[in-house]
Amino acid sequence: MSRNPAQLIRTAISELLVEAGQSPDFDENESLFDSGKLDSLAAVKLLTILEGELGIDLSDPDFEVDEIDTFAAIMDIASEQAAA
Repeated sequence: MSRNPAQLIRTAISELLVEAGQSPDFDENESLFDSGKLDSLAAVKLLTILEGELGIDLSDPDFEVDEIDTFAAIMDIASEQAAA
């Protein structure tokens, strides 16, 4: 992997925001989905990136998009899985 996970995730979120007509800038704790900045299609794209490029397992049947609503929450999941 040429980029670190944080940079990959940050870039992916910025690109999804631009696709949705939003500013590519966001705060670490800013709501991405609950705020309406990103929609369910963007959530699927982000999940695909997290699983495909970073190997993050989000296959839990109880998974909710709220668990990836902020950059900080995504990084928490990435860190937990990297430590496991």
